[in-house]
Order: sequence, then C-alpha cells, then structure tokens
Amino acid sequence: MNKVTVVIPNYNGEKYLKGCLDSIAPSAQNAAITYDIIVVDDCSTDSSREIVKSYPNVRLIEQKENGGFSASVNAGIKASETPYVLLLNNDTIAKPGFVQNLYNAIKKDNKCFSVSASMRTWDDENIIDSAGDIYCALGWSRARGRGKSAAGFSKSCKVFSTCAGAAIYRKETFDSIGYFDPVHFMYLEDLDVCWRAMLAGYHNTYDSKAIVKHFGSASTGSKYNSRKVIYSASNNIYVLYKNMSLLQLLFNFPLLLAGFTVKTLFFIKKGLGRDYLKGLAQGFGKCFRQGRGKRYKGFTRIIPRLFKIELLLLKNLFIW
Repeated sequence: MNKVTVVIPNYNGEKYLKGCLDSIAPSAQNAAITYDIIVVDDCSTDSSREIVKSYPNVRLIEQKENGGFSASVNAGIKASETPYVLLLNNDTIAKPGFVQNLYNAIKKDNKCFSVSASMRTWDDENIIDSAGDIYCALGWSRARGRGKSAAGFSKSCKVFSTCAGAAIYRKETFDSIGYFDPVHFMYLEDLDVCWRAMLAGYHNTYDSKAIVKHFGSASTGSKYNSRKVIYSASNNIYVLYKNMSLLQLLFNFPLLLAGFTVKTLFFIKKGLGRDYLKGLAQGFGKCFRQGRGKRYKGFTRIIPRLFKIELLLLKNLFIW
C-alpha cells in the first residue's frame, strides 16, 4: 500500500505544471516509498488539464466551480487513500529526495501534524523562500527565513505553522480537527489548520532536507495586488476569531491594534490602503456570517496549551 499521496492544486498553471509533474515523478524522486499523485484543477481556462492527462500515472480531479485553494486541496485530501498527504504548489520544482525526506520526518512522531519543506527561491536555490511560517502577537504572518541564506536554516525544528505550498500532513488528524476551511478561499488557510492542530495537542515542524524551488504567486500574479491584500487582511481577522480565546484576544489587543495599524500605513504607502481596510471589514463579516459555529470550542479545557501557544506568539515578535 502506498504511504503518501501528492496533491497538486492547479489553476491556469500551464507555464509551470509540466516542470512540477516531471520533478515529482517517481523516476525523478528515486524514493524508497511508492506514492500516488493527484492534480485538482480549479476550472482552469488554459491547457492545464490536457497537460495532466498526458501523464498516465497522475489522477486528475476536475472541480465543477472555482472554490479556491482550500476547496481544491480538500478534494485531493479526501480522494487520497494513504496515511499521509503531501500538498505541493504547481509553481514548484521538487528536488530528488523531497517526498522521501518529508515522509521520514513526519513518521518519526505521532504528535506531528505537518512538516514544511525547505522552499527556495526560483532564481537562486541558496536563498530561502520559506522555512515554515511564523505568526506573532502583532497579528503578522510571514515566511520564516525569506530572503536569507539557506545555510542558516539547515537544521530541522518546530515551527508555528507549515506553508501548504510544500508540506506533508497526517491525514487522520484532519478527521478530528477539520479540513482546510473553504471560507478562507485562499491565504492563511494553512496557518488556520496548523493552529487548530496545536489546539488539539499536535505540533508542526520544518525539515531542511526536503528541498523545493518555488516561483511564488504564479496563480495570483504578484506579491502585492488588490485581491491578495483583501483576502489576506480578511483571513487574518478570521483566523484570530477562530483560534484565540477571549482572554488571549483581550491580552493581545494592544499588540494586535499596533500590528494592524502598521499594516494599514504600509499598504497606504503601497497605494492599497483602501483594499486592506476593505479586507479587515470583510474579515469581521466572515466571523459572524460564513464562520459562525467554526470558532474553537473548549478553550477552558486546554489552558496549558493556550499558555504554550501564547508564549510562542510573544517569542515570535523577536524572530525575523
């Protein structure tokens, strides 16, 4: 029986998809384990589906409507029949040993929910794009190590959350904590699911041996754009609503207010201030409309875990 299913969400990814599929093929990976590959297409209008169909060992799932990243990966996860699911962006090139190393890392510890790969920049493999994700008490999420030399991130370690662009997950845990939340549509859905895993007593790690090149923003177009800013801002409000206890929200309020104020000024300078404020407003709407009933239940039963997470949020204020 195969141990891993590689799930690749795709939307108009014809420019990168062939390179991604070639790199993840068993012949290129030379892995000791066998694994399945699923591409979930989110109503692409380019030739993506035809490219996937040319690979006989790759299964194609065609979504009937564009439900965003969360809906696509959920479809792939639910269709998988393996104990572990590896999510991989279509704008990546996996280095040999990538699948095997992620599998080796997650199977070491039954309380490990996810393992993030060492994502490198497209133009320079010696520069980190993401070594896991950091979230701090300012309400800021950022890629750990981005723009820094990979030599400084050669050790595996625990991280707040993994980047779903290249990470492996324990499938059975989704059944207890829930899958990626479609309300997010895209952005911060990986932070949300990893936070929920920590509330349930699991942890997330980074593996330095699993290396993948990442182009970045291939589906959304650029690092900063109106759509991306709106979704990121709204989902940031939503993820706090879902995963922070009332006591934590009150305790962190001064820092959160400062963080959102700085971000507002930053995006005003970028000419996207109105979009950021629109996103914040939409975030409160998500909390009390689409997200009703999705707030974590049972905060009072996990006080030690909340304290541990709070210390991590404060510690991450000083990690850049």
